[in-house]
Amino acid sequence: MSVRLICFDTETTGLDFSTGDRVIEIGCVEIIGREKSGNEFQTYINPEGKDISKEAQEITNISPEQLSEAPKFKDIADKFIDFVKGAELVIHNAEFDVGFINNELNKIKHQVSDIRDICTVFDTLVHARKAFPGQRNNLDALSNRLGISGYDRTHHGALLDAQILADTYLSLTGGQVTFNLAENITNSNTEEDKLQKSNLQFIKFSSNNKDELEHNKFTEMMAERREKEANR
Repeated sequence: MSVRLICFDTETTGLDFSTGDRVIEIGCVEIIGREKSGNEFQTYINPEGKDISKEAQEITNISPEQLSEAPKFKDIADKFIDFVKGAELVIHNAEFDVGFINNELNKIKHQVSDIRDICTVFDTLVHARKAFPGQRNNLDALSNRLGISGYDRTHHGALLDAQILADTYLSLTGGQVTFNLAENITNSNTEEDKLQKSNLQFIKFSSNNKDELEHNKFTEMMAERREKEANR
């Protein structure tokens, strides 16, 4: 693993680059020695005539007028590549951002056609699904679960999300975390609770390899379904 990490996020006009959606913002936050170095990269990008979906405008608060004055991707590509080259990219749902950035690189026929040729990738979504199977693991839910605070989350932005992701990554990979299997539920420590706990009876159960494989497949499927619903 590279000693230099770059937490990376994009904002886009929509959800599918194969239908013409484009990147409209890139945000990068550098981590060195498990600390944010203060070195960041951020730019808005002109989508070159591609309309921003209503949903994207509401989420990001980025207007078409704002992007009309922004540089095109070809104008910032080399600077972006120079910033991330040789680092490990920390991305939440890496397939999405890697797909979009590679699409932009290929559109301008850049010598780097796949960002993974110059960077390794760590997907925090994959890691979170292993740590919290069956729970919502989009970046908002995950960062809240890990107690990441101090950010204005009224709107999403690539740099803002990269900053939140940096704190989330450091917390997620820095040691033991608290597993909250019933989020948003407050447990009262009453005498009735204590009595119920003292009367609990446990049934012994042993599983074979087939049972464990089927269970793992089921939890992965449910996590993917929840993630898709959360990201709509």
